[in-house]
Amino acid sequence: MNMKTVSIAVILGAVAIQFIPYGKDHTNPPIMSEVQWDSPRTQELFNRACADCHSNETKYPWYSNIAPVSWLVAHDIEEGREKMNVSMIGVQTKNKLKDAADEVKEGEMPIPPYLIAHPEARLSDAEKKELAEGLEKTFGVEEK
Repeated sequence: MNMKTVSIAVILGAVAIQFIPYGKDHTNPPIMSEVQWDSPRTQELFNRACADCHSNETKYPWYSNIAPVSWLVAHDIEEGREKMNVSMIGVQTKNKLKDAADEVKEGEMPIPPYLIAHPEARLSDAEKKELAEGLEKTFGVEEK
């Protein structure tokens, strides 16, 4: 196979995958409940660093319309909402919510790919501590 044939195949493949609908539905499910945050600051930090994947108030960026990136975005949102969704308080177990502070403390959240695309979500060490403490006050502490 020559380079021209490979290039054409790659371009056709890239165009063809745009017609796969997964990751293109950018409607947010209804909000089932509102969180009673311990403080406006906790809510601000959560909204800045967590809400896109852990609530039903996702703001979809332009690149979430382009496959295969749209597939990754959709997967991360689905997984994030399954693990913790503040729009589903009362429907989702309290234990999932209690894990959140540990995830922030251990540097596991927000995930690195999200931070690359959303530098505003990058939290300083002091902000991580502040958010973790606020999450503990809001949702309780995970029992070890």
